Amino acid sequence: MILDDFIVIDNIGLYCSYGKFYLDPKEPVKHAVISHAHGDHAVGGNLEVYCTEATSLFMLHRYKKFAGGAFHISNYHEVFEVNGVKISFIPAGHILGSAMVLMEYNGVRYLYTGDYKLQPDKTCEPVEFVNADVLITETTFADPDTQHPVAEQEILKLSSTPNNIMLGAYALGKCQRLISLISDHCTEKRILLHHSMMPFVKIYEHMGVNVGRYEVYDRKVMKNNVTGMVYMVPPMVFRSYFKAINVVRVFATGWKHLQSAHEIQLYISDHADWNDIVTTIEQVKPQQVWTNHGNGFQLQKHYEKSLVVKLLN
Repeated sequence: MILDDFIVIDNIGLYCSYGKFYLDPKEPVKHAVISHAHGDHAVGGNLEVYCTEATSLFMLHRYKKFAGGAFHISNYHEVFEVNGVKISFIPAGHILGSAMVLMEYNGVRYLYTGDYKLQPDKTCEPVEFVNADVLITETTFADPDTQHPVAEQEILKLSSTPNNIMLGAYALGKCQRLISLISDHCTEKRILLHHSMMPFVKIYEHMGVNVGRYEVYDRKVMKNNVTGMVYMVPPMVFRSYFKAINVVRVFATGWKHLQSAHEIQLYISDHADWNDIVTTIEQVKPQQVWTNHGNGFQLQKHYEKSLVVKLLN
């Protein structure tokens, strides 16, 4: 029997009282099961951290000695227990090391997606599907009007200008995916990376991922080459360089409201769009869908006659 209160949401995040653990807590807790290493899902300071190896390395880089107490590393599909709840990690396809969290309790399977994507990405493990009685899905882009373009075609927009480009991107996940896409599809471009992005790239390489061609940013190189350069910077640097001259400003994101001010609009998202969420529901075959992150109302309306959809947030 599905337990309606197996996962509840409070001010710290998603809590499983049966296993006394949080999924991606927003504040340090005793037992934290972490889906992936983005800062809005992986805070430092938890006493017992359960995650994949790549997630632990990213957290240790970001938080140093404050990353957490004890890290319990599990491979994908490896079953472990937290206070009586069986847990295993399933590849989520979001960034390197990202995982859906499969929880089994009293014969019922609950699958928490974390953030996930179905689009191919050479820089991380491809998403996998498993059957579950309850699918707890993110709904960041759960709108029938939102359909992400094919990234391999979208990246070709960068080849539409010979001018140097300042490319804003998140340092973890998006950066490495963009290096790979540009290396493969915009071969005339030379990629310069902001120094703060380098440690994450090095962790990818340590984990055996060949992200593609890149160089550490050098001001002289940028100054001496007025065409063909892509200078990739994290969001904070991108915003602070709003008066940068002689560059085309581009920010890679699935959010339309973050695109409007830029000459080239690069819609590359690492989240599931509407069709991907529907596909995931078809593959997982849940009896119920619980939604989190974003708005699940349209999903609830879409399935009102065929499936129980409960909004957690």
